[in-house]
Amino acid sequence: MTDGELRDPKQLLGLARALDAPAESLARGLFVAESINVIQRALDAGYEPFAVLTDERWLANSAALIDALRAANPSLPVAVVSTDEVRSITGYETTRGPLAAFHRKPEPPLADLLANAHRVAVLEDITNYTNLGAIFRSAAALGIDAVLLTPSCHDPLYRRAARVSMGTVFQVPWARISTTRTWAEEGLAQLRAAGFTTAAMALCDESLPLQDPRLKPIERLALVLGTEGDGLAPATIAACDYTVRIPMAHGVDSLNVAAASAVAFWELRWDPAH
Repeated sequence: MTDGELRDPKQLLGLARALDAPAESLARGLFVAESINVIQRALDAGYEPFAVLTDERWLANSAALIDALRAANPSLPVAVVSTDEVRSITGYETTRGPLAAFHRKPEPPLADLLANAHRVAVLEDITNYTNLGAIFRSAAALGIDAVLLTPSCHDPLYRRAARVSMGTVFQVPWARISTTRTWAEEGLAQLRAAGFTTAAMALCDESLPLQDPRLKPIERLALVLGTEGDGLAPATIAACDYTVRIPMAHGVDSLNVAAASAVAFWELRWDPAH
């Protein structure tokens, strides 16, 4: 099953019937985690394992992890197969360790994520899974309290995104913001109602440099980052409280969104001493 099918209620109903399991047991969907580190972080974050598929060459190194997964789910199916069989089953040319399917958790309410947060990242329409995973890894390392995804932003639990993030997608709280593709009017209003100042990362004549002294002391700041090609929508930039840029050298106009996020998260990290 594809990632999309693992989130499709109709497909999940068919899977539940094939397994002779209650439909509600799969109601929230499944995701696939790859590699020992990523699977361990999903398990540590409280995700319930559903099944494991591993190439026989990974079995010895995965033994302790499989024991931990079975402790969390004593009826856990574990399939040990050859490299060719993994490729045939999954369609992946290579895997970097075992594959484990997990049950998804309910998405936390946005208000709960914002209640005690000082720094949040809002990702507008990020559709590159490598960038998505890298942003989460930087968010975990550099003090971002929550990541908010617009409706068109891709799924952070997708196998490649989770692997690139080194499993930090399971550590940083995240949720969707707004319910429409033109999310900014509703979403930015929700952030302001929670006490957040909003800063759009964009190249504009009136934008502030990242190190502007007005920015870092802001107690509750939401950094809004745009899609890889076009950046933030003009309506989003216009609706934010500030527009912020990273000063560049050698005629370079911008950074990849994942690199830009790391620079911004570090420079504007919350310091209670302010």
